[in-house]
Amino acid sequence: MTLDRAASDRLIHDPEGGLPRLLEIMARLRDPETGCPWDIEQDFVTIAPYTIEEAYEVADAIERGAWSELEGELGDLLFQTVYHAQMGAEAGHFDFESVTRAISDKMVARHPHVFGDESRDKSAEDQSRDWERMKAAERSGKAAKGTLDGVAMGLPALTRAVKLQNRAARVGFDWPSTGEVIDKIAEEARELIEARETLTEAETFEEFGDLLFVVANLARHLKIDPEAALRAANAKFTRRFAAIEAALTARGKRPEESDLAEMDALWDAAKRAEKAGATSR
Repeated sequence: MTLDRAASDRLIHDPEGGLPRLLEIMARLRDPETGCPWDIEQDFVTIAPYTIEEAYEVADAIERGAWSELEGELGDLLFQTVYHAQMGAEAGHFDFESVTRAISDKMVARHPHVFGDESRDKSAEDQSRDWERMKAAERSGKAAKGTLDGVAMGLPALTRAVKLQNRAARVGFDWPSTGEVIDKIAEEARELIEARETLTEAETFEEFGDLLFVVANLARHLKIDPEAALRAANAKFTRRFAAIEAALTARGKRPEESDLAEMDALWDAAKRAEKAGATSR
């Protein structure tokens, strides 16, 4: 329903307007005559990077336990969905109502143990298998028929690697044990070392990619999210390097005025301090 300007203004300035208020704000931003020039120029391709960025900012707030920030980050992510839905409506592809209807239908269909007559007497792992089975059945009815078809290209590379490996594993293409994956990592690492001495830059690049792919497979076998593990490692590195900088500042120095031996010793000290703090808690 299209509102007249007065009704639109009332809704937009109503702090209790809820989701209809947000949808109206988005429609007004995209109005070709009175909207924001920047918003009018955007399309699905130009907005997609912002959508990905907002999702990462949600994950970052959760990772840091920054609950006071999470509300705003979730709002930013919701706005991205509204943005895409508005552009979809303008192009005649879909609208916000059809988007919400589709996800609601999907959730009901994929949870027969909650919304249907199936038994709830199953573990979370059982449910995950059922979920993947239902997704596979849905894919079989679409044009994409290959085992690996439909794994989104825009996913972070480590996440996409795990999803590709999960798909292949469902049809039996997988190492039976974690030990064999570890052996393959050692093999790929040796090949990379050899590549450094004998292969071209392009071949070295390829060998490094192979190594990362197998490391992602190890994460899958260990039931570890490689993206989460790497984020945690990044956070740990940031903390410890900040400790190095703080220690050097106390000595009246900057990192570029230090050397590797001194900074390595300070790194070890920061590591010991972290472990001691963890033990005392």
